[in-house]
Amino acid sequence: MNGNRSVNLDCVYNVLHLIEQHYDQDISIKQLEGASHYSYRNIQRIFKYTCGETIGAYQKRLRLENAYKLMLYTNDSITNIALKVGFESLASFSKAFKEHFHCAPKEAKLSKTLLFSDAGIAPVESEIYLQPEIIYFPAVKVYYESAFIPYENTRIEQLWEQFLQNEFPASSTTYYGIIADDPLITAELKCRYDACSSEQSRNRILPSKVILGGRYAQFIHTGTYETIEETYKNIYAGWILDSDLEFAHTPIVEHYIRHPDNSDVIEDQLTGILLPLK
Repeated sequence: MNGNRSVNLDCVYNVLHLIEQHYDQDISIKQLEGASHYSYRNIQRIFKYTCGETIGAYQKRLRLENAYKLMLYTNDSITNIALKVGFESLASFSKAFKEHFHCAPKEAKLSKTLLFSDAGIAPVESEIYLQPEIIYFPAVKVYYESAFIPYENTRIEQLWEQFLQNEFPASSTTYYGIIADDPLITAELKCRYDACSSEQSRNRILPSKVILGGRYAQFIHTGTYETIEETYKNIYAGWILDSDLEFAHTPIVEHYIRHPDNSDVIEDQLTGILLPLK
């Protein structure tokens, strides 16, 4: 996040969590003040300074971006999607969507392949794609630190270096990354990534939340994080275009199964990429 670690960010984390859980509903001033323990005026100021946009703008962006995800990854109608993400009518949704993404919802729904192409993900010509295992992932409580950063290995590594300055129990800790936004949809500097630990830090109190349990399509990436982009390209350039599965709009989760702290051989490092299913 913007700012520095001397600022107590718990109030911002609490508001982010509140909005993410209820982005499709009206959120009252009382709810915001209760979550943040600040006056409405002060939490607006702190949120804008920390996250780079107002609370209202963030909630509206979540509605529109989640709508875009639902159009790309489910078979729901545009009208149902508009109502599902909190708009009162198709007309108000279409106007807001076009203002934000500069195209009509119908055009966006029909241009999945074009969206991936514009992102530099060329279609895979081979009919043999990387295949996932469909698993049930149990809910897990995690302790985390967030950053609004481009999804680039260097920036993510910087966040992890900062995060691991916390002291975690070496033998019992499992690490996760939560990719809160879809980088194909969200503007680069507004993408949020959460570095997460299954155990609380020994030297500072980190905020907590729950990674939702449910059905996921799990892909396995072998090797270092520096090459994980190729695995994502394989998923998005081939498999996801032809898949009959419908995806939830909840975040992608990276499960660091074998990582540098518990694997001496780089080639043995394993990352589970979990795509949430409806």
